[in-house]
Amino acid sequence: MEHLAQGERGVDALADKTGLSVANCSQHLQQLRHAGLATSRRKGKAVIYRMTDTRTLTLMDLLRGVAASNLDRVDNILRSLSDGQDMPEPLSREELAQRMAEGAVTVLDIRPRDEFDMGHIPGAQQVTLVDLDRIIPDLDPVTEVVAYCRGPYCIYAHQAVAVLRRKGLNARRMEGGLPEWRAEGRPVLSGPEGRV
Repeated sequence: MEHLAQGERGVDALADKTGLSVANCSQHLQQLRHAGLATSRRKGKAVIYRMTDTRTLTLMDLLRGVAASNLDRVDNILRSLSDGQDMPEPLSREELAQRMAEGAVTVLDIRPRDEFDMGHIPGAQQVTLVDLDRIIPDLDPVTEVVAYCRGPYCIYAHQAVAVLRRKGLNARRMEGGLPEWRAEGRPVLSGPEGRV
């Protein structure tokens, strides 16, 4: 569901993203379709899937909340990313939009390139975790850096913030991810503009 929240995709692309076999991925997608969480359309010989309703994001967030409250492991994983230090509170999407309008923040999209091209926050720079060290010297040490990724289950933004903070930068992650930003009717661009 996290991958479908980024945009519609075919079975082969989803299998590649999730590391599942095409047959296994197809079975998962059929179950999601039967549950009404995903819908499909034909494009030539391919079947393209997408999320049926953006309210599914709310369901996913509720499930994350239940899991987080019952599993101390989630906090331990996140704390291990930051060498045992508490991470700063995430920045709300509303506050991020305000800071972007003021030009007071650098926004990093930590998702893979193909997901960035499908849609991203206007003005965001796409950078993967492996390339993060390369762009750090170019970041303004005074301007706050805000990272985002796929959504509440994605830890790319957590990892990026941990790296940036270890390098002495003022970094936080955006609450949620691109699907939540989009679901609120905020602007989204598609295409490669913003890749670094």
